[in-house]
Amino acid sequence: MDTRSKVLFEEAKRHIPGGVNSPVRAFGSVGRTPRFIASAKGSRITDVDGNEMIDYVCSWGAGILGHAHPRVIKVVQQACENGLTYGAPTEKEVILAELIAELVPSMEVSRLVSSGTEAVMSAIRTARGYTGRDKIVKFKGCYHGHSDGLLVKAGSAALTTSVPDSAGVPEDYTKHTLVALYNDRESVEKLFQANPKEIAAVIVEPVAANMGVVLPEAGFLEFLREITKQYGALLIFDEVITGFRLALGGAQEYYGIAPDLTTLGKIVGGGMPIGAYGGKREIMQMVSPVGSVYQAGTLSGNPIATTAGIETLQILKEDKTIYKRLEKKTEILATAVREAAKKSIIVNQVGSLMSVFFTEQPVQDYESAVSSNTKCYTEYFGYLLEHGIYTAPSQFEAMFISDAHTQEDIDKTCEVIKAYFMHI
Repeated sequence: MDTRSKVLFEEAKRHIPGGVNSPVRAFGSVGRTPRFIASAKGSRITDVDGNEMIDYVCSWGAGILGHAHPRVIKVVQQACENGLTYGAPTEKEVILAELIAELVPSMEVSRLVSSGTEAVMSAIRTARGYTGRDKIVKFKGCYHGHSDGLLVKAGSAALTTSVPDSAGVPEDYTKHTLVALYNDRESVEKLFQANPKEIAAVIVEPVAANMGVVLPEAGFLEFLREITKQYGALLIFDEVITGFRLALGGAQEYYGIAPDLTTLGKIVGGGMPIGAYGGKREIMQMVSPVGSVYQAGTLSGNPIATTAGIETLQILKEDKTIYKRLEKKTEILATAVREAAKKSIIVNQVGSLMSVFFTEQPVQDYESAVSSNTKCYTEYFGYLLEHGIYTAPSQFEAMFISDAHTQEDIDKTCEVIKAYFMHI
């Protein structure tokens, strides 16, 4: 008998491209029918068929406190009584901007938007406006949203101007996007040497989390900071995932590197759609209405989203031990996988982020990430799902741990993981 999820998926495919509103949700890479979720509470999600699962997707990292945190739900419900959107300034926008500046000191001035993609797109436009230059450098395997200029991949030489990675993106549009290799200093140096006065900015995920979790090698982020200063370019940290997750001040606090511009999403909205970009005051003065770089948004600074974001950040700020707890839970899971699998896998972990790669070689860049055996990951994912553990339906996504995950959750997950590797 068909499950309710399967019925809904077939119906959705008639009205929504691929039946989903974001591609990875289709479960295409793991060959399964996506679970349609009915509710979520704490560390658990429940699908429309009544299956309760321990959730390690956490809305792709947004749910650092778990689902439906009572304090966040309470203030959001109260805010809804006052209206959902105004299209006019609110006090909460000011409060959230002040809180961001306090927690992420490099973001002296910030602008609220409605998504991480929008934040990145706007930060790049600002960098180009500030420097008067057109080219940007991104890294192969790093995802920065679906704006046209960033949907690119390297050519065979890896260091040439990129070609579009999506239909509908003109090659001419991406000619100013240069692609370097993550953790490869030489590839960055070559691009700057070839374009010494043309590069406006380098944009990087300080911890790459969209090819699976890939950590920066010692000194790599420091190198990016130095070379951008040397050539008069800006350094942009895409902290849509790492912001408020690795530390209150994000990856830039964790690694001690201050970028010129930062983009935020996910956690900053407390589960509601929101993004932000910001940086040094003199750079952000380029943004309209005070500067010549235009950016606008009908729902920017939405009162419900800012309410959820403020409360979430306040909870994180108040809890002095939360990041230690998150890291300890994640280390337990990472250790369990390593011990169960022996030498057949690589586990990359930092803070409350981790990925399991089915390869024996260290994963430190895109090429080593894609060496993972995706068939093995599919089997691993399926076993966990069938035993009540919900993880990312793609090898190249991160596993997220929340504060709502209990010791019981961690113990059960470890048991299922051990059973899987004994099973195979």
